[in-house]
Amino acid sequence: MARHLNVRSILGRHGLYPKRSWSQNFLVDVDSIREIVRAAEVAGRVVIELGSGFGALTVELAQHARRVMAVERDRDLASVLRSEFANRENIEIIEDNAATLDFAALATGMSEKPVVVGNLPYHMATPILFHILESAALFEHWVLMFQKEMADRLVAGPGTKSYGVLGIMVQRHAEVKRVLQLDPGKFHPQPKVSSTVAFFHPRETPLVEVADEGIFRRLVKGTFAQRRKKIRNSLTAAMAPQWSGTQVDEALSRAGVEPAARPEQLSIESLGRLADVFSELEAGDKAQ
Repeated sequence: MARHLNVRSILGRHGLYPKRSWSQNFLVDVDSIREIVRAAEVAGRVVIELGSGFGALTVELAQHARRVMAVERDRDLASVLRSEFANRENIEIIEDNAATLDFAALATGMSEKPVVVGNLPYHMATPILFHILESAALFEHWVLMFQKEMADRLVAGPGTKSYGVLGIMVQRHAEVKRVLQLDPGKFHPQPKVSSTVAFFHPRETPLVEVADEGIFRRLVKGTFAQRRKKIRNSLTAAMAPQWSGTQVDEALSRAGVEPAARPEQLSIESLGRLADVFSELEAGDKAQ
């Protein structure tokens, strides 16, 4: 039988309740919490926990990690954490916003790379994830919870309906895999969607190196904005007015991409080759 923590009792002692405007859906299933900690491989490590809530995951992390830096933006919940863990020497409470947190400052003086673990508010998951990616070299790995639909996009490969901008941008810089699926009944209050926990391991170098990051982002975002069109048509729209249809045809030929292919059929490597051809075209234009 599933064992659930009594979040109402814990928050009630402090006169609090979940804030729906903050997307506060607390994971209360004990077995799921333990599975996340096992998947995060935190034994003997320093952990930066994002979105600590009322501390359900925090206390389990502290059982295995050497130190837990529990980050919580909600002032009321940060107060709960300070009260609940006042006597826990290996838990440090940090009242801050995970989307703007200075990871470099937190990591200063550490003898090893920390692990990041977080149950993120779904409406803030994307900016927080990209904020982590900006500092990816600082971390050993990170384990985060997302709405299932978003997680599907993060791990999707070419030729699937979930493959797109998000997965491409993230997979260039990290290996991503699902580690746990969670139904709404494991949370309080229950969300309307299922959740997925994903494991990220940063790559030492990007999966695909490109000459110009700006051109690569423009190409990917522009072509997937019209993903149902043939790549020749979506690419022409995305790269206009800087490059003509004739130049787009040339770029596709040089990159070895079939003009009739759909954007979702292109691998990250193919998109990288295309971006580099446009970088060469741009360099040629500037040289004239």
